[in-house]
Amino acid sequence: MEYSNNVTEFVLLGFTQDPGGRKALFVIFSLIYLVTLVGNLLTVVTVLASPSLGSPMYFFLVYLSLMDAVYPSFVSLELIKDLLCGQKTISFSACMGELFLEHLFGGAEIFLLLSMAYDRYVAICKPLHYTTIMNRQVCILLLVVSLAGGFVHSLGQLLVVYNLPFCGPNVMDHFMCDMYPLIELACTDTYFLGLTVVANGGAICTVIFICLLTSYGVILSSLKTHSQEGRRKALSTCGSHITVVVLYFVPCIFIYVRPVSHLSVDKFISVAYTVVTPMLNPLIYTLRNSEMTNAMKKLLGKEMYYFTQQCVP
Repeated sequence: MEYSNNVTEFVLLGFTQDPGGRKALFVIFSLIYLVTLVGNLLTVVTVLASPSLGSPMYFFLVYLSLMDAVYPSFVSLELIKDLLCGQKTISFSACMGELFLEHLFGGAEIFLLLSMAYDRYVAICKPLHYTTIMNRQVCILLLVVSLAGGFVHSLGQLLVVYNLPFCGPNVMDHFMCDMYPLIELACTDTYFLGLTVVANGGAICTVIFICLLTSYGVILSSLKTHSQEGRRKALSTCGSHITVVVLYFVPCIFIYVRPVSHLSVDKFISVAYTVVTPMLNPLIYTLRNSEMTNAMKKLLGKEMYYFTQQCVP
């Protein structure tokens, strides 16, 4: 039986239709977005302005922070706008574009975190060959592969839903266009499509998460041969990475490693990796990294000194 696609737009219910609740959420998400933007951009400026932060780890951290600034910019800003307007209506083409960008940056960040784990493995387990292995060309190659991986993943997700027939309800209990809410609205059997999503998004999240945990397990086990100061520094750096990995991957795995089924709790879980984690990343990397903390203090100190000199007549 063939169906025609007569749905030209979707309605996103968001979190609540209560005006008071929307105002409270508007304030909360506006503050989160502001902290996210300032924190990530401050991280980027600190690394670029500090010659002491020239190692590959900080090269990857700059691009992670840029992704964490851009990714929430089109998710959080849309959410903030919708909380002011109430019910959100989004066209089919805009929904597809939003879906593509979400998975492009989300997928690229997953592969970038894997690149950062490899960098830490080489730095701690092969310190004598670190500068040779992690040269500039390798860092750029890993960044390009991360972006390409995100693009291929996102394109695969888009192809799954783009040609689906939507002929019935067009209301999604979510704050953004995502795979399972869209698939559930399709007027066709979506069992095998759901398996495709699990094989794409779910498998990528699970396999890379296991690889990351294994790599950090190997790194931590190798610290027995390091000095006490070396262990302390390595544990601080790896602790930051592991915290970010858990905060990002656990919600993704919860949502995508299961058959097609959209739960009402999914939109709250989605907030964790699309809104909250990008806000926490710069705080985690700064507070647990003495080099970043010191560099940021020096940068802010220089700016304050320059400001006071300009203000003194």
